[in-house]
Amino acid sequence: MTDFVHTEINNQILTVRINRLERKNALTHAMYTALGDALEQAEADTSIRCVLFTGSDECFTAGNDLSEFASGLPGDFKETPVGRFLLLLANATKPVVVSVNGPAVGIGTTMLLHCDMVFAGTNSRFQMPFANLGLCPEGGSSLLLPSWIGRVRAAELLMLGGTFSADDAYRLGLINRVCDPAETEAAALEACQKLASQPPAAIRATKQLLSGPTHQELTATMLTEGALFSERLKSPEAAEAFRAFMQKRKPDFSSFE
Repeated sequence: MTDFVHTEINNQILTVRINRLERKNALTHAMYTALGDALEQAEADTSIRCVLFTGSDECFTAGNDLSEFASGLPGDFKETPVGRFLLLLANATKPVVVSVNGPAVGIGTTMLLHCDMVFAGTNSRFQMPFANLGLCPEGGSSLLLPSWIGRVRAAELLMLGGTFSADDAYRLGLINRVCDPAETEAAALEACQKLASQPPAAIRATKQLLSGPTHQELTATMLTEGALFSERLKSPEAAEAFRAFMQKRKPDFSSFE
């Protein structure tokens, strides 16, 4: 495990904590590897009945560490650390619960689409700024969001890439509950405890049925998104967006066709 991802098993619950607060929990390849390892551990360990992803009271994750991702992805998407993590999350057989406070940017939002219950603090700010960065949607969001919230609202979130609040996310049906930030993790943990006390095979069967109708299409979409995302990372538009981010200025896309 990387120093920035901490895991703990307690009362049949595997808690996975993102802990890189000095960089707003921005995710590196090593951190994605650790997150994927945690999901594999949960699948292999029969004593684990539920997984809880969390950050801190101030921050869930600012998304990918752009200083690392600007150089592209290391290899075929499904074999990259981020691709492996997303596919493991989408194929998880045990319930996954998330506690979100503060920024939940990029994959910090799209990963929630694969989780079973999400609790968010009033200080949460969700954003999928892929197009803003010259990139494209990932994590199956181009399939799941339109089917969940409608095409026009999905287009607004994915094309304009603006932030939206926990109340907005609740109205859109993307989270279960809005909490006081100091109580978000406790609420998520309570849900985990209830899930862990349920008949485990029945919970797995229910999760399988909930995911079943879109499973094959989702996997295909994620791979298509991943391949295009890898291409977009090498694009002139992404290069300009990343330069602007590092230089703390607004990107200029006026010369692109």
